[in-house]
Amino acid sequence: MKKIGLFGGTFNPPHTGHLLFAQEALVYYELDEIWFIPVNKPPHKESEDLASNEDRLDMLVSATHDNERFHVSTIELEREGPSYTIETIKEFKKIYPNDQFYFLIGGDMVDYLPKWHRIDELLELVTFIGVERPGTSIKQSHYAEQVYLLEMVQVDFSSSLIRKRIQDGKPISYMVPKEVEALVKERSLYESRTGVGKGKASPY
Repeated sequence: MKKIGLFGGTFNPPHTGHLLFAQEALVYYELDEIWFIPVNKPPHKESEDLASNEDRLDMLVSATHDNERFHVSTIELEREGPSYTIETIKEFKKIYPNDQFYFLIGGDMVDYLPKWHRIDELLELVTFIGVERPGTSIKQSHYAEQVYLLEMVQVDFSSSLIRKRIQDGKPISYMVPKEVEALVKERSLYESRTGVGKGKASPY
């Protein structure tokens, strides 16, 4: 039996905070593997600057390729319509009935758990691992007692901040793996529609 951590998200783009969270969950809870699951169409997000499935998948594969315990699953990209975690977990449980699954979420999503699709059924199938972020309080969440808490070094930036920096012509070095930065530059991802941010020439 394997202990597998599932890490779903848009990964738009994947950054060092994602990788650090995965690493710490892997070590602290003695997991065997982390499976990153890029969503097809997130049910709770509408974003005009969502990169294509192909671009997000390529960035995620390049970001995780050097860790043999990190894997990328395309299960939700292959499914039509919104990505609901309950459907993904049920499919994994059917394929891998002997494995134990954990699901990684940020502290901001813990407060949102009551709104997750079929959350009570989901909690019977998977164990949640949550990380606290600045400005969040997991312990006050309705489902706090059912979420394993992971304390770790805080990386106080997000994918949206990285996209904004690209649009503003600011560097993202050290915020994302070099391979992700190279793909962003090569494919001109997340640049403003004018190609220039705030009058500055974009480094991408």
